[in-house]
Amino acid sequence: MSSQRASVRAILDQAKTEGRSSLRPDESRILCDAYGIPLPRQRLVRTVAELSEAVGEIGFPLVVKIASDDILHKTEANGVVVGIKTLAEASEAFEQVTRNALAYKADARIEGVLVQQMATAGSELIVGALTDPSFGKVVAFGLGGILVEVFNDVSFRLAPATQEEALSMLSSIKGAEILNGTRGAAPVDRQAVAQIIVAVSHAVSDFPEIRELDLNPVFAWSQGAMAADVRVLLDFTTPRERYRPSQQEILQAMNRIMRPDAVAVIGASPEDGKIGNSVMKNLINGGYQGRIYPIHPKAEEILGRKAYKSVKEVPDPIDVAVFAIPAPLVAGALRECGEKHIPGAVLIPSGFAETGNFELQEEIVKIGREYNVRLMGPNIYGFYYTPKNLCATFCTPYDVKGHAALSSQSGGVGMAIVGFSRTTKMGVSAIVGLGNKSDLDEDDLLTFFEQDPDTHVIAMHVEDLKDGRAFAEVASRVSKKKPVIVLKAGRTAMGARAARSHTAALAGNDRIYDDVLRQCGVVRAYALKDMLELARCLPILPTPQGENVLIITGAGGSGVLLSDACVDNGLKLMTMPPDLDAAFRKFIPPFGAAGNPVDITGGEPPTTYRNTIALGLEDARVHALVLGYWHTIITPPMVFANLLAEVVEEFRLKGIRKPIVASLVGDVEVEQACDYLFDRGIPAFPYTTELPLLVLGAKYRWARAAGLVGS
Repeated sequence: MSSQRASVRAILDQAKTEGRSSLRPDESRILCDAYGIPLPRQRLVRTVAELSEAVGEIGFPLVVKIASDDILHKTEANGVVVGIKTLAEASEAFEQVTRNALAYKADARIEGVLVQQMATAGSELIVGALTDPSFGKVVAFGLGGILVEVFNDVSFRLAPATQEEALSMLSSIKGAEILNGTRGAAPVDRQAVAQIIVAVSHAVSDFPEIRELDLNPVFAWSQGAMAADVRVLLDFTTPRERYRPSQQEILQAMNRIMRPDAVAVIGASPEDGKIGNSVMKNLINGGYQGRIYPIHPKAEEILGRKAYKSVKEVPDPIDVAVFAIPAPLVAGALRECGEKHIPGAVLIPSGFAETGNFELQEEIVKIGREYNVRLMGPNIYGFYYTPKNLCATFCTPYDVKGHAALSSQSGGVGMAIVGFSRTTKMGVSAIVGLGNKSDLDEDDLLTFFEQDPDTHVIAMHVEDLKDGRAFAEVASRVSKKKPVIVLKAGRTAMGARAARSHTAALAGNDRIYDDVLRQCGVVRAYALKDMLELARCLPILPTPQGENVLIITGAGGSGVLLSDACVDNGLKLMTMPPDLDAAFRKFIPPFGAAGNPVDITGGEPPTTYRNTIALGLEDARVHALVLGYWHTIITPPMVFANLLAEVVEEFRLKGIRKPIVASLVGDVEVEQACDYLFDRGIPAFPYTTELPLLVLGAKYRWARAAGLVGS
């Protein structure tokens, strides 16, 4: 540890010894100096005589601030005076902020007054860091001063942040244009601001007891940046250590759980209507070819399988046990699973933490840790893994195999996944219920699905992440190989722990989720239907090779709506090259419109659709096609669907695969046409111009984050 970092360690230890929850101004300066965070010249004074010396050292103009551990928000206490130009004004301010502080809080302990060089006017920013319950240390950036309160315009990243990530924060706020200079103002020194962000992120990462660090305002100029005020809050509580097996250990357990050769059903029942009976039937009727061992205290056999009183009586190894017994009996049976060396337990029963019975849930987690049994649930519907024909659930069997893996915390959402998958014939590799997530959670599933050859896209319904940091680490890796889609439920802000002008109040929990998921390359869905459609479409949509999106439409109104949807989803409408424009005009009537969108008008025969689509596919400058079909007698929906499928297949055979999405508007026949196109790998949607672009935009966001297409 460098001498400067050692000095930070010393002041933190001193604060802990004194039972303080914040750093004093002189201590905050030591912290900032250690991390190269520029501050104005300043001095803490306690008497008028010291004030005179400080004025001589620092010079005018000055700022005077009250210094008190009991008054963290100085402006609320009228404890700040700015623009001081004489010693007399400084003396008056000294007395004034002291009186105001005591009037605000009569028992406040006053350490003195901070005399500080007044920074020249510049762009006011805020840089801070906080400790999020899910993600741990997070760094924040936004517009400072009054703007941060009015617009609440802040960006977050996991700490520590790189210089590149810090620069991306400057671009991701809504007020980013202000930083580029407006109305003749010079742009801010982005590198200098980013260096401050990086420094703050490292400070809170190096010293976990720093709960919150605020620099507000930070003044930024065309050359350089400086923090005018520092607030450091501390928390010396030892955080609860989170259980984090190695990736190899996770994979070893998950492979046996998801791809078992032998399954035990604890609570198997011969009676219809019982959960244990449904699980047995689903395993058998779903086509699972592994060994099935019903566990029942009295039965000799169940559904043609020999029954055992305990898993310990089964002579062969067991990979996973599905529990279908009341919650009070789970702990005893789980211990037997541990003694049998069963690596996984699927806990269907409810009656644990979701009902307030935290002790019982803690007991089963303790048993699982003791015997190295990984727990899925409790309070879940079970799971499906179609490559093994495995339906370890009390729900109906599901047998449409494909490449989308989906998970949910909610049983209701899980049923929506099953129902949507059946209705749309969306092939899945897995559907997994996580419930209370007493042990296994999303990062365990990601670790498994990353190496699962039958999974090409992963979609997750999430109510919370118990270890957001672990999820972020795994998701950052997995999302570079396969799209990861997250539907985060509960998008309301957590509310402020402190005054609105400070970092904790700005960190609505959902705002942090949004930025961190984006940082990890995760595609976020904001509605259940969107998550399901993205899971269905992203595996069949080719990865774009560039940013140029071209719209071809048979209706001008659709073209306008599709253009709006392109912008809403961060897509770039291609600027039409003159030669390509001339080529399109050969196929469309004089009253049509080339450019982008290409409007072929509604009265054109099928050949016009065919020719314009083929032109868009064969021109290498076009990277993605958006088709807007309008129902006409001349080109009915199924005629359009057939010709589109044919021309796309022709180009696939030539090795040309571009992402194509289609919007079909018209009478009910367009529904059949969309189904036909989906069956041939072309995402097509009836009655909407928004959903096709949502899908295409998501594919682009994933491809950019994975480094497959330039941003």
